[in-house]
Amino acid sequence: MMTMKLRVDIFISLSLLFLLLLLHLHLNPTRVSAKTLSNEEPEHASSPPRGWNSYDSFSWIVSEEEFLQNAQIISERLHTYGYEYVVVDFLWFRRKVKGAYTDSQGFDVIDKWGRMVPDPDRWPSSAGGKGFTEVANKVHSMGLKFGIHVMRGISTQAVNANTPILDTTTGGAYEESGRKWSAKDIGVKERACAWMSHGFMSVDTKLGAGRAFLRSLYEQYAEWGVDFVKHDCVFGADLDINEISVVSKVLKQLDRPILYSLSPGTSVTPAMAKDVSGLANMYRITADDWDSWGDVASHFDVTRDFSTANMIGAKGLLGKSWPDLDMLPLGWLTDPGSNDGPHRTSKLNADEQRTQMTLWSMAKSPLMFGGDLRKLDETTYNLLTNPILLEINSFSSNNMEFPYITSTNSFKSKNDVLDEQSERCLTDERTSDTHFLSLTSCTTLKAIGWSAEALDQDLEQICWKEHLGSKHQELFCLYKKEPLLSSDEKMSYKHQFEGKLQLLATDRMDFCLGASPTQKLTSREFERGAFLPCRRDTNQMWVLNSNGTLANSYSGLCATVNSVEAEVSSGGTRSWVATGRRGEIYVAFFNLNPVKTVISAMISDLAHVVPGKNFNGTSCNCKEVWSGKDFGVIKQSISMTVEVHGCALFVLNCY
Repeated sequence: MMTMKLRVDIFISLSLLFLLLLLHLHLNPTRVSAKTLSNEEPEHASSPPRGWNSYDSFSWIVSEEEFLQNAQIISERLHTYGYEYVVVDFLWFRRKVKGAYTDSQGFDVIDKWGRMVPDPDRWPSSAGGKGFTEVANKVHSMGLKFGIHVMRGISTQAVNANTPILDTTTGGAYEESGRKWSAKDIGVKERACAWMSHGFMSVDTKLGAGRAFLRSLYEQYAEWGVDFVKHDCVFGADLDINEISVVSKVLKQLDRPILYSLSPGTSVTPAMAKDVSGLANMYRITADDWDSWGDVASHFDVTRDFSTANMIGAKGLLGKSWPDLDMLPLGWLTDPGSNDGPHRTSKLNADEQRTQMTLWSMAKSPLMFGGDLRKLDETTYNLLTNPILLEINSFSSNNMEFPYITSTNSFKSKNDVLDEQSERCLTDERTSDTHFLSLTSCTTLKAIGWSAEALDQDLEQICWKEHLGSKHQELFCLYKKEPLLSSDEKMSYKHQFEGKLQLLATDRMDFCLGASPTQKLTSREFERGAFLPCRRDTNQMWVLNSNGTLANSYSGLCATVNSVEAEVSSGGTRSWVATGRRGEIYVAFFNLNPVKTVISAMISDLAHVVPGKNFNGTSCNCKEVWSGKDFGVIKQSISMTVEVHGCALFVLNCY
């Protein structure tokens, strides 16, 4: 295995949708010496990567000139803080012409081997078969690292054109079993990308030709000078563990280090992540994140779950891996689903922005900024370069949620009470028992609990019987049906759909349960498990196994059902704790409530989460970051009134 050193203190992945920059900082230190990821010292990379990555599932028309302008700003203003990676986001290979959009077909630029290459109209330096070589060289000359976003498998366009497969060991067409192989031999049409079904599909990695195609892709990226790859539509509800495994193996064998990121993150659980964390350097654990408070608040539970499962900084590809909370939608933005702009500022207010940046840093998420750097305002700049946050993100340890807090609503005037009542009326805080369908690894015990129930001679149900919140609660059941195929279709689809079934909604017999979203949704919009009109789609095909698991044919993941008390609004208070590299302790309070709230914690309770330290009779020097307040020496507790959707960040030096 090669010797390699990979800087991952800070990774700035910048990909513009017209210029929606996302700061996908998967490593966030302040100006510090770089960590290394090497096969000899893999545990030395203690921080996630930091970088810029602009991500918008519809806007993709960034040009070479715009990209390099933003990269130059990173080099001049942010590189000294550790920001290092700039990444071109998705569809860099799609022509900017009438009729081209996210899920269009036939507008992509591919080479004779069916591999995507940059659109020369937007990336003129790619002409003549140069790919991203010149762009990567320019980025490297700025002292930065260069990355790209790529899709799963092979493009539909290449399959339709039946392009030959490149054998990189010979430089010619791949041959095996006495014949040459091509795109139609390896494309798996029934495993099309759920949110870009006309664009890309999986390849059959059981075939030598399928593995050869993937190898040809990533060896080409290395030849271009790529340092980072964001691999999309292979994780979460779109999981393709076979492709991830093949790509990870190829990356290990390259003669240059490439940081490996997985996306998207819908339906991700710690159990699922454990299957891939050792194969990658970072992986999304949430749906797309935009500038709404609902999107920010939705990250608290999932972040807690991954820290509890010890996934932060777990073993990864040639080093460590990091759960990725997606972008920081700050600064000058465009709208989701728009190819225009950027044309507006972030909708998150100052307190909400500090809350998001603080949570991302305490959870050691790679940081990804979303905005046009050419209009970077000082407030956003100061937030991104806050030395305490960058220190925490890069060098803290023992990062976890701290449940030992108390809270009380602060004094409210009459107007405050009226405002609060109005907000509650708008958000509707009623609660009710409901079933929550999610996906998980089929190897976990939580996936076992399904069985078939015969209703009559012609009708059966598949019901979830385990782990219900109450023994009196109604069972969660779905009607079962075989996929309806004509005699000709039965021959064509026998291998794909034999032994599989579709599950119907109880109130709409023409709607079937699917296990993957048909588009990339925001955290606010995502619902796990979607009923859509029934069709021949592997998203809607299921197998009821004899051990009581219900596996989806598209992802191979299993469905599980939880009984929860659903709350429409996000409220409450949360807290996180981390230990600094010099022994300092960081404590963050978060107020998710619609009113100001006093949050308090006892110093003695830190003993529950800080290993090997006795806090009885301890005194601590305490400072709060956002207010700048110096509390002096405290002995019993810390307490502070926290603004609506705001946070407080304390630095404690205890003795």
